[in-house]
Amino acid sequence: MKFFIDTANVDEIREAADMGIICGVTTNPSLIAKEGRDYAETLKEITTIVDGPISGEVKATTTDAEGMIREGREIAALHPNMVVKIPMTAEGLKAIKVLNSEGIKTNCTLIFTANQALLAARAGATYVSPFLGRLDDISTTGIDLIYDIVEIFANYEDIDTQIICASVRNPLHIIECAKSGADIATVPFKVLMQMMNHPLTDAGIEKFKEDYTKVFGE
Repeated sequence: MKFFIDTANVDEIREAADMGIICGVTTNPSLIAKEGRDYAETLKEITTIVDGPISGEVKATTTDAEGMIREGREIAALHPNMVVKIPMTAEGLKAIKVLNSEGIKTNCTLIFTANQALLAARAGATYVSPFLGRLDDISTTGIDLIYDIVEIFANYEDIDTQIICASVRNPLHIIECAKSGADIATVPFKVLMQMMNHPLTDAGIEKFKEDYTKVFGE
């Protein structure tokens, strides 16, 4: 399973990229609004940091296929690595179909059922983004959705749509996503850092340091 980072904060993206643990980036209107920066300029800067798929979403206020197609073309023109993020709606599926026919990669977002994922795949989505955490929030086991989509897609050789586990909230989500066979997990910077931490690792480092300095000094 590959890792994308789910953020529009370029400092976080740089740090994760420097560690060699990510190969892509996902953003959304909320994440970019949080940074208070120009949308297109932020995406352009991200393309200089990570040489991999970078999802840029159409405007949250754009709900018609024609508008999504127009904005999708603009996002795709920013850089060859750009992926157009489209919401799961009937109009979104229409936009995905057209953009796919033009060779533009798409990421169908806000997936909450296997039916939605299958429809997006058939429309030609390059990626689908099922949301785990938001399902957990309403007392539904989000990881079950990932397992369902993985199983369904594996049944059909003509489906090459990749599954991005989204709305990841904690390291346990990551383990379950990896066990499911999903292609990618897009992870907030905080969760990436949590994955690295363990008290026994910290204690081991301190013990090695103590033993070393006793013999060799600083």
